[in-house]
Amino acid sequence: MSQTPLRNDSSARSPFAGCAILVAALAVMVFLIGFSVLTLFRQFNEIAKFTAEKAVVVEVSPLENQEAALNNLAERVEAFRQQLAGDSQATLALSAGDLNLAIAAYEPFKELRGTFRVTAIEGGNLRVAISFPLNGKPRLAGEGEPGWIASDSRFLNGTLVARPQLLKHEVVLSLDAIEVPGKKVAPEFIGQMSPYRITERYLTDPAIGSAMAKLTRVGVADGKVILTRIPGENPADRITDAQVDSASGRLFTALGVAAAGFLAFAGIIVFIGVRAKARKS
Repeated sequence: MSQTPLRNDSSARSPFAGCAILVAALAVMVFLIGFSVLTLFRQFNEIAKFTAEKAVVVEVSPLENQEAALNNLAERVEAFRQQLAGDSQATLALSAGDLNLAIAAYEPFKELRGTFRVTAIEGGNLRVAISFPLNGKPRLAGEGEPGWIASDSRFLNGTLVARPQLLKHEVVLSLDAIEVPGKKVAPEFIGQMSPYRITERYLTDPAIGSAMAKLTRVGVADGKVILTRIPGENPADRITDAQVDSASGRLFTALGVAAAGFLAFAGIIVFIGVRAKARKS
């Protein structure tokens, strides 16, 4: 009786393929973590080039002897509020002085005091002096600091060159430039910061939020910021969600491309290893 030779299926039962896939998966995970950390530290290094260790106090408009200007501003704001409550066209024109006075006098804007001041309104742009806190490089937390990871504080001291626009129900600043004396701000940082959602915190404010929701236009004319509601008009100059998400999307795209390339490389190595093992069996 002839006997059928036993099939050599050691290669099929070989743990090499499974181990190789596991090793490749772990390698991809380690690579992604390392790539992310490296990217963040490179970003921090770039930010350090145009930021400072200390804040610069931005001027706040004095309120002394400003009763007439404050009353005039309050009357115009109230008239605008009443127009918005009705069905007629509503318009409010605010000069740089009006905006700075509002920041100094009105409680909802107190967080902007000393960090944000409109220095000029020219052409279609606002020029805004700023001193914004930013996170620096991560480090181990020192004594008295919460958690075990902290970061050094950095400050963006300079001038925003921006255009006011609408993003759904809020007024945002579309940044054309960030000027820091003697330094160059990375275009990627400007792209990531724009649009600057300066009024996002006021969306839930019963007065400011409801007023912004009724606007159909925001622009600059004759050296003033013009807020407008025209009945029946759809909001103009609206920034799309794609523009808001584009900056963060670039980071995830870079991670995705790097991961895909590394995974393809790891897959080729595994394939070559499996073929070599099969030939030896």
